[in-house]
Amino acid sequence: MSSKEELVERLLAFPGSHPYAKWTGTHWRLVEIADSGVPVAKARLEVGVDAELAWLLPGLEPQRVPRVAGRARRHGSIEGNAVYALSRLGYAEDSRTRQLVGALLDWQWPDGGWNCDRHPDAWRSSFHESAIPALGLAAFAEVTGDAEARRAAERTAELLLEHRLFRSTSTGKPIHPSWTVLHYPAYWHYDVLQGLRVLAAVDRLGDSRAADALDVIERARRRNGRFSGRRWSSTSQPAAVEWGRGTDNLLLNEIAVAVVAAAGW
Repeated sequence: MSSKEELVERLLAFPGSHPYAKWTGTHWRLVEIADSGVPVAKARLEVGVDAELAWLLPGLEPQRVPRVAGRARRHGSIEGNAVYALSRLGYAEDSRTRQLVGALLDWQWPDGGWNCDRHPDAWRSSFHESAIPALGLAAFAEVTGDAEARRAAERTAELLLEHRLFRSTSTGKPIHPSWTVLHYPAYWHYDVLQGLRVLAAVDRLGDSRAADALDVIERARRRNGRFSGRRWSSTSQPAAVEWGRGTDNLLLNEIAVAVVAAAGW
């Protein structure tokens, strides 16, 4: 199996395709590079970062942000992934990153999340669109000390905790089966591992309402101590690089281990 450093080298070969091209575009590559923790000189990132921001920044113009019933209807996961990657890769103080942060703060719904649903009767945020912006804002706050970004991430954490991260508040049952399965890369999808990452980022793993999700993580641990998960890529939409399958997924294991350790489990 390739090492993290070798895989990051491949990710740094930013393609000329649209940044959002699934799952090989620059947008996804930057997130995986950030998740890897492998140090990368900014000079090697600039082509990718500039392409990402050249795509995203024009979309922040007010006339390009649909609002229904007073709420912005945007895929917050897109800007959220960008803020997360930029903050982890040394661009938190870049004015362009601050523009993305400002947009996410403006678009946040009253319940603490984000949603792209344009139906007027949509009143609850989407977990798919909410966990990633919260991760991005928490990463930005960690680097910059920005209190507003931190509070916004904490509001999302409370939204997740209201549902014990994956349960319906009315029935107590899992909202969707995929939410109780670990995945890496997550891309834009939600599952309990993503939710627990949000809690870890704002120091809320000790909340008793996180226990059910931590149990899900523990059930994914195999006898060899490694965590088993799945991936969202396929033959029709291949991954940019292969992090490993099942218990061999390098970053899934690193993230799960870090979450469990932070929770003291």
